[in-house]
Amino acid sequence: MTNKERIGIVAWGSSSPLGGTISDIWSSYQDNSTYIRSSAGNGWVAPLHASEEEEVRVLKASDKNHKRLDRSVLLAMIAAKRAIESTQWGADDAVGLYLGSSRGATGNWESFFEQFHSAKKLLPQSSPLTTSGNLATQTAQYLGLNGFSSDNSITCSSALHAIANAIVWLESGRYQRFIAGGTEAPLTPFTVAQMKALKIYSPSSASPSFPNRSLDLNKDQNTLVLGEGSAIFALERSPIKPIVWVSGLGYARENIDSLSGISDNGLALQTAMKHALSEAALPTVDAIVCHCPGTRRGDQSEYAAIQAVFGSNMPALTSNKWKIGHTLGASGGLSLELALLMIMHKSFVPIPYLTYPKVKPIRSVMINALGFGGNAVSLIVEATD
Repeated sequence: MTNKERIGIVAWGSSSPLGGTISDIWSSYQDNSTYIRSSAGNGWVAPLHASEEEEVRVLKASDKNHKRLDRSVLLAMIAAKRAIESTQWGADDAVGLYLGSSRGATGNWESFFEQFHSAKKLLPQSSPLTTSGNLATQTAQYLGLNGFSSDNSITCSSALHAIANAIVWLESGRYQRFIAGGTEAPLTPFTVAQMKALKIYSPSSASPSFPNRSLDLNKDQNTLVLGEGSAIFALERSPIKPIVWVSGLGYARENIDSLSGISDNGLALQTAMKHALSEAALPTVDAIVCHCPGTRRGDQSEYAAIQAVFGSNMPALTSNKWKIGHTLGASGGLSLELALLMIMHKSFVPIPYLTYPKVKPIRSVMINALGFGGNAVSLIVEATD
C-alpha cells in the first residue's frame, strides 16, 4: 500500500459478551475473569452481555419486520449502526458494505427446519430469512446505504475476509468509504452439537475459571467454546484522522487431507503472516492477537507457524477466546477490536493464566484468523502517531 492509497480505520461498533461501548469493552478486558458461562443443554457458552441482549430486544420491537430477522442479522445491524454513527461521514456519502459470517442465519434455519420436520409446512418467508445475503441486504437497508453491499462465508476467517474485500474496493478507487466486519449467533442446539461432534468442545467438567484455554500449549484436552457477537469497522481511503492504519494484509490456503484439519506447522498461516509483514515493511510487530481457538492441535499449529516466521523477533501473543469464546465468522472482527484497543491505550492485554516478560507499549498488532478448509488471513494495523 502506497501512502496515497493508505487505508485507515476511522470508527467501529460491536456487540458481544464484553458490552457495547468502547469504554465498557476496554473495562471488561481489564477484568481477568472469563465471560463464558454454563447453560442448560449447550454446556459452556459465551452469551451476549445483558446490556446487549436488551439492545437486541429493543431493535426487534422497533419494527415489525425486525421480529423475523435472524439474531446474526440483528447483531450486525447494531454493530454497523454504532460504527457509522461514530464517523464524520455525511448522509450523502457513498458507502459500501461487506459482511462476513460463517453460519449466517443459523437460528432461523434451525427453527424453520424443525417446523418443516414436525409439520411438513413452511412460512413463505423461510427462504429469504435464511439466505446468507440476508445479512448484508438487511443491514444496508437499516443503515440507509444504497451502494454496493455483499457478504461472504469462508468459515472462521469470514470477518477478516470481508475486511480484505473492503480494502480491495477502497484501493481500486471505486469507493472512498466502506463498512466491513463479521457477525455470528451460533449458540443454537444444532451448531453447538456440530462442534461437540468434532470432539473439540470444552467438556462440562472443565474448570469454570477458564473453560477455554486458548494459547495454553500444555493443556491435555480440547477446550473450544462458542460465543456470539459482531464487530464492524468503518474503513476509509486516505482519511484525515484514522484510529489506526491498515498497513499489511496477507492470505493463503493450504491443501489438507481433513476437512477441519490444519498442518502441524501452519503453512498457510506462515504464508499469510509473511505477506502481511512484507506489505507493511515490518520485520516484526509488537503483538499478535492469535486465532487460537482452544483446541490442542489448532493452538500448537499456530504457535509453530508464528515461531517459524518471527524466530527471535517473537511478538507478545494474546487472544480473547478464553474470555468470550470462539465467535466463528465474527472472531476476526472481535480480535481486530482488541488490537485497536491495545493500540489506543498503548497497553497489552495478557491472558491471565499465562506468564509474560515485560511488554513494550503497543504500536503495531497482527491479527490472525484461520478456518476450515485450510484458509488463513493475517492483518496488520499500526498506530498513527
